[in-house]
Amino acid sequence: MNAASQSKQTIQVATLTLLALGLLAVIFYSPIWWVSLTAPNYPAEAFPDGVKIHFHLNGVFNGCSKIDSGEITEQIALDCVHEMDTINHYVGMYPIAAGGPVERGFGQFLMVFLGVMLLGFICIKPKIRMLILGVGFAAITVWMYLSLYTQGGFDLQNSGYVEALVTSLDQEASDDSEEGGGMSGIVGMLRDSLAESGVRVILPSEAAKASAESSSKAHLIGQLRLNYEKDLEHRRVEQPWDGSAFQVIAWHYGKSLGRYFNNQGEIIPMVENLKLAIHVVFVGLIGAMVLLVFGARKNSGLLYWLLVLVPAALPLFFVIDYAAWLWWYGHTLNDMGAFTVKPFMPTVFGQGKVAQFATHSYPAIGFGLMLAMSLILAVAALIRERQFKGG
Repeated sequence: MNAASQSKQTIQVATLTLLALGLLAVIFYSPIWWVSLTAPNYPAEAFPDGVKIHFHLNGVFNGCSKIDSGEITEQIALDCVHEMDTINHYVGMYPIAAGGPVERGFGQFLMVFLGVMLLGFICIKPKIRMLILGVGFAAITVWMYLSLYTQGGFDLQNSGYVEALVTSLDQEASDDSEEGGGMSGIVGMLRDSLAESGVRVILPSEAAKASAESSSKAHLIGQLRLNYEKDLEHRRVEQPWDGSAFQVIAWHYGKSLGRYFNNQGEIIPMVENLKLAIHVVFVGLIGAMVLLVFGARKNSGLLYWLLVLVPAALPLFFVIDYAAWLWWYGHTLNDMGAFTVKPFMPTVFGQGKVAQFATHSYPAIGFGLMLAMSLILAVAALIRERQFKGG
């Protein structure tokens, strides 16, 4: 194969891979999957899509929109994440925020990790490729360490993830509406105590009424800290706030587990397992980075092809992880639920039925972008393989 043909194939691979990189960035901010519950007591006039939620790579978000019709007009959209949690807890299911804490906490690092792998795949010169991977992976390692284990490191998390954590705390609001909003639990106590001092706290559900400054990431992290310090005051936690992502993720996980079923005998071991999982994933990612840099020293072998195969398999990884967590929800039912049901597997894809509720679970636009990215990377990999054979 002549040099002109080799150069053309290099450009083709680079163009396709960079396109996949762009899709990867869009995927991170897009809904990947959606789930909806429909039932006779949720009429289509008020719930045109049922009780709907969106799964993103960094959290679970409200899928319900404002209703503006001749019969119903809403100022803000109903919080359907809260609504679904309320429905699920009657059969002993833990809140949605309790699922995938490690995946969501590491989401931004994993996506950049895949991006660096693709940049390494573009390069056909082993020494330069090792340099690209080495510098990129070193930057990710420092970023992860600073976020997870240093004071104030939670500030390095993305805004969407922070918003999802804070919103789940706001879900402790009661259904009793009073002037200014009836609330229960730690959020209500905190808000009431601040109100007595003349301080008004703006919760995530009121963000539409707040100023842009009040809905910033710094403000949301401030809300997390207020909740944490109130728990510290009541000795629900022992360590003072340090603002590390490790501390915030572990505390929030335990708080989510105990929202409806505050059985600390079960919750504490689960939180300890989460802490161990964070350490294991941190070390495991560093080990994977070292292995990939080692494999980048030549244009062949499994370690080289993993640079494109792993990002291309992202849709498969998502479905496996999503199905695994659905299994966990359906098989980790708390005995404190109002009703006792046998463990079950929630619907992964399609339509199912639980009691009087019809369940709907389907891919969203983000999953379609994942499939498109996988197809693009498959073409790029085939061109690169032909290039190496010809060279």
